[in-house]
Amino acid sequence: MALNRLDLNLLHVFDTIYREGSLTRAARALHLTQPAVSHSLSRLREHFDDPLFSRQGNQMVPTPLARRFLESMRPGLTQIQSAVNQFHAFDPANQRKTYSLALRDILESTFLPKLMGRLESYPELEIISQRVPRRDMETQLAAGKLDFAVDVLLPVSNQTGHELLRHDRLVVLARKGHPLTSGGLTLDKYLEARHVLVSSRSEGPGIEDFELSRFGVQRNIRLRCQHYYAACRVAEGTDLLLTMPENYARIIAERADIDILTTPADLPGIDVHLYWHKAYEREPALIWFREQLASIA
Repeated sequence: MALNRLDLNLLHVFDTIYREGSLTRAARALHLTQPAVSHSLSRLREHFDDPLFSRQGNQMVPTPLARRFLESMRPGLTQIQSAVNQFHAFDPANQRKTYSLALRDILESTFLPKLMGRLESYPELEIISQRVPRRDMETQLAAGKLDFAVDVLLPVSNQTGHELLRHDRLVVLARKGHPLTSGGLTLDKYLEARHVLVSSRSEGPGIEDFELSRFGVQRNIRLRCQHYYAACRVAEGTDLLLTMPENYARIIAERADIDILTTPADLPGIDVHLYWHKAYEREPALIWFREQLASIA
């Protein structure tokens, strides 16, 4: 397995197949044909005397040897890529680039329309938005599977950079003609009402409930559900109130028969942060895209 018998370009192919989990997606990311990627994989398999990847459904799953090799190889490959990229400017109008973002559903609705409008004049750029479990966010940023993540403030290591993109205040949604909102929504009326809470968890309070508990009061939660869109539909057709971030609420209100009300108490808003791995932060293409995200926030 002498290094002088291995084409170092194959390492980039290996890394891309590992990251994409598919020969088709790897070929697209590398701007190569799928037969060319398959040929490179065959050369790697011969060199290592190992299949490296096995097909399981639509996924190319790495073998134990491939996993061990990636852990040893990727830091060096990242350093080489970063060193090369530092000396090349990025021209978004003429260079092809695929950006991978981790966005939760509500952030997709508020970020992607503005982002794609801003990128309209850059036809060579492709955006992949995906939902990534928070426990996996840093690992995927470090592995290069993600370029950026946008989420609430999370505890991260010193290898992950982050910055505040925007502060989103909370508002209350109620159907038109709700009997409790006439004359303004007071705290007593808010507590008298029944509520829908959006959470991925099956139990536990929402961020607004923590603040209410400081006043020694609590809401009557009638429904817990996973998505704000579903909760908005429920609030539009019932007397349940929904407390949610204002940016998405205004998008919903454009197409729903619903009122947006100021919260009756000084409830905390939501700080939305941008995350990236510091190993890649000097790459011109990522610097440029980070600027675009900050400008639309």
